[in-house]
Amino acid sequence: MERWLDVQTLIWLFPIMFMLHDLEEIIMVEKWINKHQAVLYEKLPRKIAAGVVKQFSMSTAQFSVAVLVIFLFVSASTYMASQFLHHGPLGNIHFFTVCILVFFLHAFTHIGQSLFFRSITPGVITSIVIILPYSIVLFHALFNRQVITWQTIFVSLPFLLFILPVVLLAHEIGKRVA
Repeated sequence: MERWLDVQTLIWLFPIMFMLHDLEEIIMVEKWINKHQAVLYEKLPRKIAAGVVKQFSMSTAQFSVAVLVIFLFVSASTYMASQFLHHGPLGNIHFFTVCILVFFLHAFTHIGQSLFFRSITPGVITSIVIILPYSIVLFHALFNRQVITWQTIFVSLPFLLFILPVVLLAHEIGKRVA
């Protein structure tokens, strides 16, 4: 696979893979929440169900704005990773590593949700078909070309916690703007 896709190409595919995945979520989330709200309250503790419903009760347009905000972070991390490869002034591989780790781990939340609810959930199809294969190829290439090391991963891990406030802020912006 690496013969056809170099590291630079794989890095620049990240925003495209993100959008393919999030398009599935954009299309499904409003309808899914409306249809499965009772199931959420049935299967989850009341407080958690209420939080999930509150967080994701938004129109497709509102959710699209939230995705746009997150896409800006994804795009910035991609640009910085590309700059890192070329020793550019804004080069930073750690921000990209955080973003791709979140993207990879995020796939498992979708898979877990589908198993838990025993139904197709927003994002599960592209998690299996796009995120997991792309992430495996990307990580393999990044490690093979020594763009990242296990130290890069370990240094980046604590910063995964900063993604949740970004996502919550993106949802809030989406609810207010659209």
